[in-house]
Formats: sequence, C-alpha cells, structure tokens
Amino acid sequence: MEIKELISEENIKEKIKQIANNIQNDFNNEEIVLICVLKGAVFFATELAKNISSPLILDFTKVSSYKGTQSTGIIHFDLNISTDIKDKNVIVVEDIIDTGRTLSYLKSYLEEKKPKSLKLCTLLDKKERREFDLESDYVCFNIPDKFVIGYGLDYDEKYRNLPYIGYIE
Repeated sequence: MEIKELISEENIKEKIKQIANNIQNDFNNEEIVLICVLKGAVFFATELAKNISSPLILDFTKVSSYKGTQSTGIIHFDLNISTDIKDKNVIVVEDIIDTGRTLSYLKSYLEEKKPKSLKLCTLLDKKERREFDLESDYVCFNIPDKFVIGYGLDYDEKYRNLPYIGYIE
C-alpha cells in the first residue's frame, strides 16, 4: 500500500493555530467546552486545546458510522460526554466530515442538552460526499474525495500516528 502526503505536518499545525485564534476571538475569553469525537479527532483536539487561552473543559464522546473505508449507515454511540453542557459554549471537534451522518446525529443529540451555543470544528471537510445538510463553523482543510489517514485518522485502526495527512493510492 502506497501512502501519498496530502497535507504536511507544518501546514496542519499552522492552520490549527489560525482556527484556535478564530475561536478565541469568537468567544472573547468565555469558557468553552471542547467535545472531542474519538478516536480520530484526538490529535486535532489536543493541538487545538493547546492553542486556545480561554478557560476550557475538554470532554470526549465516541460516535461513528464507519467500518474500514466505508460508512455503514448505522450510528454507533459508544461513549457519552460527562460534562453538563446546559448554558455552555460547546464546540464539537471532529477529524473529518464527509457524508455528515455521524455529526448530524451528534449535533441533534447535543442540542437537546440546551447549550448556550453549539459550534462544529473539523480538521477535514469532504463536501462532495455530503448527504446531510451540515456545515462546520470552523474548517481547517477542504479535501477531495480520497480515503485519508494520519494525524488521528485511521485505516482499520492503523496509521493514526502519521504526523501528516496522507491518502492511499
């Protein structure tokens, strides 16, 4: 299997700093709850959190609809958040949005908990695969329809540790 680099480690880190700055400006030092969608967004969420100086709570959820390289169409909710988000500023941090199925489900679920605000932040956006009406508030990179790995994204649990975003030929 050949892996080609799509986005360099340097470009990723620079873009995350820009997004963190945008978030900082939007929330003007108000407390933020970052909800990291496991496992893929953990590298992104950690780097993002390190670049935000506002008071911050970091929480985790595990929701997915993928097996291997394909969406199953079935949402698996394996881990719920532990933070009460009522009347709080919440940002869901996701590794990639393609069909939008998983994040659309999660957004609806979290809206029922009545946060003060609910924003979506993604490392990668694959708009041409979108099946649900969903837009992210913060997007690092729009990418073509390729199966990507690295920087938290995996292929059957492997390659998450690549420091860059690559794709499989």
